[in-house]
Amino acid sequence: METLVSPPRLVPPTTAVRESFLAGEEADLRLGGGPAGWLDEALTDFDTFVAGRNGVQRRWGVPYTTFWYVSGEHYIGTLILRHRLTPELAEVGGHIGYHVVPPWRRQGHATRMLAAGLAESRRLGLDRVLLTCGADNEPSRRVIVANGGVHDGRTRGEDRFWITLDAETT
Repeated sequence: METLVSPPRLVPPTTAVRESFLAGEEADLRLGGGPAGWLDEALTDFDTFVAGRNGVQRRWGVPYTTFWYVSGEHYIGTLILRHRLTPELAEVGGHIGYHVVPPWRRQGHATRMLAAGLAESRRLGLDRVLLTCGADNEPSRRVIVANGGVHDGRTRGEDRFWITLDAETT
């Protein structure tokens, strides 16, 4: 396990972490068995891949911002911040999605990354954010609850949690 030389922080996607991003996301795909096609552009032209993820984008019918959680040249994970909810996202998806790649899991990074994402949410003017996770995703549930998540039922197999943002979150 590599040692981090500086505390991780949320940053816009950056070419400075190319090698660790590719290694981490490929490890995640091998572990999770999901579709790998989305990573093809990163493998072919990382600069264009990164440029396409910077700034406010639009997907799911809402504006969103992508952040990478990094320390020096180490990519640890991704956090997506949706600026508002649609009726669909209010059921499944919520305001924030995040993941930590396998080499960095079980070290508290997701909890700290979400805390930083909540500060970004507050800067956007949100006073409350919704997060959802699979009913069987205990690690994500612990991360959300550690950041003040209050359970608000289950919809379509996803547990819903609201986090109220106050001055302490920023």
